[in-house]
Amino acid sequence: MTPSKGALSGVRVLDLTRVLAGPFSGQILGDLGAEVIKVERPGGGDDGRHYGFSAVMDKDGNKTLESSFFISANRNKKSVTANLAKPEGQALVRQLAIQSDVLIENYKVGDLARYGLDYAAIQALNPGIIYCSVTGFGQDGPSAKRPGYDGLFQAQGGMMAVTGVPDGQPGAGPLKAGPSLVDLFTGHNAAIAILGALIHRQRTGEGQYIDIALLDCSVAMVSHIMQDYLLSGVAPPRLGNGGNGGGPADLITCKDGLVYITAGTDEHWIRLTDLMQQPELRQDERFNTNPKRGLNRNALIAIINAWSSAFTTGEMLAALDGISVPAARYNELPDVFNDPQVRHRGLKVSVPHPTAASGCIDIIASPLAHMGATPADRPAAPPTLGQHTDEILKDRLRLTADEIAALRASGVI
Repeated sequence: MTPSKGALSGVRVLDLTRVLAGPFSGQILGDLGAEVIKVERPGGGDDGRHYGFSAVMDKDGNKTLESSFFISANRNKKSVTANLAKPEGQALVRQLAIQSDVLIENYKVGDLARYGLDYAAIQALNPGIIYCSVTGFGQDGPSAKRPGYDGLFQAQGGMMAVTGVPDGQPGAGPLKAGPSLVDLFTGHNAAIAILGALIHRQRTGEGQYIDIALLDCSVAMVSHIMQDYLLSGVAPPRLGNGGNGGGPADLITCKDGLVYITAGTDEHWIRLTDLMQQPELRQDERFNTNPKRGLNRNALIAIINAWSSAFTTGEMLAALDGISVPAARYNELPDVFNDPQVRHRGLKVSVPHPTAASGCIDIIASPLAHMGATPADRPAAPPTLGQHTDEILKDRLRLTADEIAALRASGVI
């Protein structure tokens, strides 16, 4: 791994997380230059290695444990295997924790206490440790011990209630968002909390415990829609592809594809009706205020579609850009990385990978790659299972080759 020049260079993170929310938080810290040591089960590794529809293929055409799911949340990390069910594995993790600034874990509530790896045990060995627990429901309360995954929290926290096809339309009903958005939002919040704790420790010398819950994050991420409910007492309807602010905002149909348009202000609306050569729409009682355009969005989008279907997507985007009305081409996933701005921003990166048949894999670039002084623009590929075990045990814990071999032979690593 290339020595880091990032904002968190010199910070060491011990990552005991699996699947997505926890690993994603560790990935953000790694993107920022922290040394992130990921501890995995010998043999199977992070459960996320077995998720997803595709994986890195080796030179013999076989799938590896580097699944698409795992790759999305584990760049810029080192992988060490340790069997936490064995006292020797627990001892290795404790020694690594003593040398770490941050520990992130997402075990079920109380599980790590059985191994002497809970906050109280680690804090006694390393008083300045920042220890972040990521769980479904938090560390206390009636649901604390329940397991949970992203979809459950999209349902329970309200996001699914405001996502999907509006009532009265074909296929009406709530929908889960495609990506695991609660996991990702939780990972971001965990990383932000850790950064705040690092600054607090820098000022005071004091470490701390952080309790991050997917449930909390799922409620918070409904954001302004949830706040609308708290103020009005009325649950907002599902809007399908419609925008949540001003409008018209929705997908519109062109000859060769779709364009998303957001004419979010009255000025945008005036420009759009002029472009459509239908200024009379501004006086139409259904559309003469922004709230009315929202309430009557179906009728309005039907009128816009009748007009937009005469143009190609290129013509439509050029016309809307010409009057400064925000719009974007709808892209299928294969189209995304052909988008000129996506290409310009370098959002796909090729990195060396030890098991890939070609020697390299394409990964998603970090959105932090454009920090002026400390850009996260030199990513390392997510590690193979246990790729750095010998390196870490030798360099960090000063174990000999014979000691490492004995641990491997006994199933500890």
